[in-house]
Amino acid sequence: MLHATSESAAERVYVEVKEQILTNAIAGGELISEGEIAAKCSVSRTPVREAFLRLETEGWMRLYPKRGALVVPIGEREIRDVVDARLLLERHAVRAVVGRPGAVAGLVRSLRANLDAHRRSDASDIREFSRIDAEFHQLIAAAGDNALLSGFYTTLGERHRRMTTASVHRDAGVAARILDDHRALLGAIESADAERFDTLLAGHLFAVHDLPGHDLPGAPA
Repeated sequence: MLHATSESAAERVYVEVKEQILTNAIAGGELISEGEIAAKCSVSRTPVREAFLRLETEGWMRLYPKRGALVVPIGEREIRDVVDARLLLERHAVRAVVGRPGAVAGLVRSLRANLDAHRRSDASDIREFSRIDAEFHQLIAAAGDNALLSGFYTTLGERHRRMTTASVHRDAGVAARILDDHRALLGAIESADAERFDTLLAGHLFAVHDLPGHDLPGAPA
């Protein structure tokens, strides 16, 4: 249930429904109705309709008059495009960092703190688990010291979170794999080994998101 805030009812419904989509609480392919969401959120249908229109504009759902709203499933093309973009941006960031020892040390400290938080988190709390996972990679992208690229990477964050939650739902072993891979990625950064980071990152993203590596640019042989 949504609690009363200073935000408009439509904004509150938008935030809640979008968060449920990102965390797979409302799964891709599910058809939901205005009445269903209005009842859950204790609002009239009007703000729900406004929220749905906004979510449709952003590509999260498709609206069908008199039937409801279909949550758009995560498509293979979307997964490939997001992974490809993340590979390019994170690899670029690490190559920019390894030439600056002070930057390496600062990034390592931040990533260690993130890993500590990840280890303490409950993998069954997928909302928090996916948030910390996204933060790990955003720290790497930001360390490249290019505000434009870092800003673009941040725009991938919502798709990143949704893909991660879908992967964890698909295979319970993915959560442990993410932690193991993050430790290895941190080790490569700490040793300033950009080549090893490149290979580890590709393997990490392909495995977590269940993609065949040879189909993506920059994949290891």
